[in-house]
Amino acid sequence: MRCRIIVLLLLSASPAWAQYPYGYAPYGGYGAAPYGTPYPPYGYAVPRPYAPAPSKPPASLARAMLDAHNAVRARVGEPPLEWSAALAATAQDWANRLIATRTFAHRPDNRYGENLYAITGGAASPESVVAAWADEARGYDYRSGVCSGVCGHYTQIVWRATRQVGCGVATDPEREVWVCDYDPPGNVVGYRPY
Repeated sequence: MRCRIIVLLLLSASPAWAQYPYGYAPYGGYGAAPYGTPYPPYGYAVPRPYAPAPSKPPASLARAMLDAHNAVRARVGEPPLEWSAALAATAQDWANRLIATRTFAHRPDNRYGENLYAITGGAASPESVVAAWADEARGYDYRSGVCSGVCGHYTQIVWRATRQVGCGVATDPEREVWVCDYDPPGNVVGYRPY
């Protein structure tokens, strides 16, 4: 019994970093570049204590994300989007990279429109992710075309010219990252969303 207590005391006295899975880099990625290097340096083993994200989102996630997007578009009279497996694969790849590099940033030089969402210490549903973006509508004034605050996620969802969407989600033990890509992209300077 004393041996167990001593071991427990020793374990609880260890530095906090030792309690994280071996190989995690701090937020900001491994490299000094703005987006970090995509993966750990060559030869650096990073055991993952969790299952890797699926290569594509399940059909139920795709349907839920599409329905949530189209409900927002319907409120402003815009036609429904179509699901794109190619956009979903691109979004899933970026979500996986953001988790692997422990960063949170838009894909550089992305040819698609993109919305990002992250949650720490929990999980989100497709409906809650899209609702968070759609809540930005409160800051958008259609008559003047002016946004007070952040509106870009909302305007991307309702952008009239956008026809397709594809989304992905990746998780680790600490956070969940959602990425949606849109084609054609929205938020074109000088144009209104609808």
